[in-house]
Amino acid sequence: MTTPRIVYSAIPGSDDITRRVLDNGIIVLTRRNELSHSVVISGSIEAGALNEPKHGLANFLSGMLMRGTKHRDFNTIHEELEGVGANLRISGSRHSISFGGKCLDEDLPLMFDILNDSLRYPSFPEPQVERMRGELFTYLKMREESTRYMANRRFIELAYPETHPYYPNVTGTVESIADISIADMVAYHDAQFGPAGMIVVVVGNLEAGAAIKLVEDTFGDWQNPRQQPMPAVPPVDTLNAIQFDHVPMPGKSQVDLVLGVPGPARKDPDYDHARLANHILGVFGMYGRLGKTVREQQGLAYYSYSQMQGGQGPGSWRVLAGVDPANVKQTVDSIRAEIERLVNEPVSTDDLADSQANLTGSLPLQLESNEGVAMTIYNIERYDLGLDYVHEYNDMINAITGEQVQTAAQKYWGTDTFALATAGPDIEGEVV
Repeated sequence: MTTPRIVYSAIPGSDDITRRVLDNGIIVLTRRNELSHSVVISGSIEAGALNEPKHGLANFLSGMLMRGTKHRDFNTIHEELEGVGANLRISGSRHSISFGGKCLDEDLPLMFDILNDSLRYPSFPEPQVERMRGELFTYLKMREESTRYMANRRFIELAYPETHPYYPNVTGTVESIADISIADMVAYHDAQFGPAGMIVVVVGNLEAGAAIKLVEDTFGDWQNPRQQPMPAVPPVDTLNAIQFDHVPMPGKSQVDLVLGVPGPARKDPDYDHARLANHILGVFGMYGRLGKTVREQQGLAYYSYSQMQGGQGPGSWRVLAGVDPANVKQTVDSIRAEIERLVNEPVSTDDLADSQANLTGSLPLQLESNEGVAMTIYNIERYDLGLDYVHEYNDMINAITGEQVQTAAQKYWGTDTFALATAGPDIEGEVV
């Protein structure tokens, strides 16, 4: 495959991204796009689930931030946004509370005012809290009926120690959500929400100086001396044996399986080597080697692919498949054979070149929208990639060798050291 040509004047870099750190620690990054009449914002604050005293608290709280503030009730927030055709969203994750939105350039002050209101002055009205609690109950109970979810959940419990911060589910459980009070939300907001480590990205038809001034005028006076830093995520020990469990779900017709290991963090030096290995294993084309052998040639699975979730810490590197209960053992054997092949056989020149071309070719497509540019700039800041990361991206990916790809696979994978979880109807016979 031919590596696509990137027009470097059209992609973000140190020459057109303006970065400023406000006096209270907020990091602002902005890039102007004069061809657009809209503006996109993206960002986060350091208030994720890693510090929560009750499982699911950060996620529950994040869902409440736009359901009522000291200055606006639920209806006012959404009527003001809808009145100008804008959208704004806030969501919780393990490491942060993220936000993003889009509006016309003339309506950006309104969007920032609503965002400021939501992040700094939530009121947690009781009727909305109970409504949200009910929605979470419904979601959690529905999720427990999904074979795919239950396999993924059990996989995490097998792959990560119970003491590791990646072990608990960010959404919590029915029991933990029932135990969360408004007082818990107020206390967590007081202790975690603040400007330290906050990132704000603005992309669209707005000059850099105007964008930075708007952020400073909105958030520049925010101080919280009680704000707690987010803890570092510890590494995970390599699995030293096969960890397997089946979650019985009578009445289901399909078995979903997840087979994997803890993988690299985004900042690890071999992250991109492992990313290329994963692309070859189960992403490129119709889901890489897994899609070709497990699904197309052998017809064992309804779907089969791999994914790598490296972020602030060692996210999982896993293979997922949905199969007929009678095909579980054969599917697992076939997946293990492809992993063994990746670990033990040199990557072919064609496989390497195809995946490199795909990875380099997908980036320009992402940068065609303000949303894609904003998210790229956010990730550049979040993972300390450098403002010229996109300019250097093609050379960096194309410089990766087959040997480096194989070494990364060997580091994280073992043919007899992985976690495997299945969920669905009973499985006859041995699986591993």
